[in-house]
Amino acid sequence: MSHTSKDKARLLGRVRRIRGQVEAVERALEAEADCADILQLVASIRGAVSGLTAELIEDHIRFHVVDPAREPDAAKARAADELIDVVRTYLR
Repeated sequence: MSHTSKDKARLLGRVRRIRGQVEAVERALEAEADCADILQLVASIRGAVSGLTAELIEDHIRFHVVDPAREPDAAKARAADELIDVVRTYLR
């Protein structure tokens, strides 16, 4: 997947932050933290994973399906942009 290779450092940074968030949940559970605090930590992980997923799907669309910036057919370019927007909205 060459489109992930060019953004490898940035993507790995996101994954490492997610790993840190998961480790924070583990520490909170070990410390028997308040359940509301743990739920907040888990919610932030879900948001981070959703953001990463949206970014990967967007890159996949742009690289493997159609890149709106390079598509000569205006209707196809618009449809690709709309799909990317829907994916981002859905994964919020």
